[in-house]
Amino acid sequence: MKDIRICTIGLGYVGLPLAVEFAKKLPVVGFDVKRARIDELNAGHDDTLEVDDDNLQSVLVTEPGNWDRRRGLYLTDQLEEIKDCNYYIVTVPTPIDKYKRPDLTPLIKASGTVGKVLSKGDIVIYESTVYPGATEEDCVPILEKESGLKYNEDFFVGFSPERINPGDKEHTFLTIKKVTSGSTPEVADKVDALYNMVVQNGTHKASSLKVAEAAKVIENAQRDLNIAFVNELAKIFNIMGIDTLEVLEAAGSKWNFLPFRPGLVGGHCIGVDPYYLTHKAQEIGYHPEVILAGRRINDSMGRYVAGEVVKLMIKNGHTIADSKVLVLGITFKENCPDIRNSRVIDVIRELEEFGCAVDVYDPWADPDEVQKEYGVSLLTNHESRKYDAVVLAVAHRQFAEMDLKKLTNGHGILYDVKGIAPEADGRL
Repeated sequence: MKDIRICTIGLGYVGLPLAVEFAKKLPVVGFDVKRARIDELNAGHDDTLEVDDDNLQSVLVTEPGNWDRRRGLYLTDQLEEIKDCNYYIVTVPTPIDKYKRPDLTPLIKASGTVGKVLSKGDIVIYESTVYPGATEEDCVPILEKESGLKYNEDFFVGFSPERINPGDKEHTFLTIKKVTSGSTPEVADKVDALYNMVVQNGTHKASSLKVAEAAKVIENAQRDLNIAFVNELAKIFNIMGIDTLEVLEAAGSKWNFLPFRPGLVGGHCIGVDPYYLTHKAQEIGYHPEVILAGRRINDSMGRYVAGEVVKLMIKNGHTIADSKVLVLGITFKENCPDIRNSRVIDVIRELEEFGCAVDVYDPWADPDEVQKEYGVSLLTNHESRKYDAVVLAVAHRQFAEMDLKKLTNGHGILYDVKGIAPEADGRL
């Protein structure tokens, strides 16, 4: 493991924490195509809030000529400056398109970038979520084409799926157990040893790239199905007039009951990864039923929430057309600025379809990103207005500390998606 020079491709929620921790022990180049991201990080701040400023600044090296070859993090968007690395770790996003199909565009482009600088003996490690087989079927041919080198003779590949949970300061890159794999037994050992240099809870070395790829997609498909189950329970119990959270608390007194809660399922993993598995299953001739059923239930929850809000408003005597509704939160989860694949937008759009005038307030989200991604203008001051309905969509700590009823117009309703407001008129 001597003379290791790492390059991380992509400096987002996954790539940056990884680059920072490796840079404490090894020389690391962080590469990203977004110049604005490079400039932001070189200024010593991470807008995703995954790496705190002191931690980032402790490893940064801004002058390549002064780079200590034993350790440190140099950031760049220039291809020439990553040529002398010998481990390339790809951490770009793998989203889905509007038809719920895997979109490998970022991964394909990243593979092309790495292929242009690949040398004999180099190892390319993918962390991006894919369906089983994608690394060898989709990425390796591009590496071969761009480099002119032969797979498993001149260069090698590993797969070590990311397990970053945005906003989670307990289960971090350092503290989780890391799944590793390699394209040959020898490379698998090298990849495993590399990650064991930094992670604190060890690794699980999978027998093949495909096993590691499959493990990643089922981790989140399992969570998706469990949440879909409690979401369906919430719908049933609502019709029966039973409080879902009270039922879950009672059932949770059994030692092996799993503590899942109903809610909106978004983000870059749980709401996306199952489609990678179902896509591959359909490609090989198998039509998955349970996984897609769970996806249909979870994808329908935004419209369901909006419908429940409107029902409560009608019962309270509100005219729905032109009624004023405040949605609290648009990030995909609490205490995190990540807005990727947020299903709160489904609630907003459905309320607008009913004719409501919807305002959105989120102290964690970046207003420019929200405008660009969803076409929604965030409020900067929500306290001067009164609403016919308030929807608590995300459990940010700021919202838990607020008197939410004061935001209504006296007889307005409060609907709690997250189950944290005892004074709510209705909840999921």
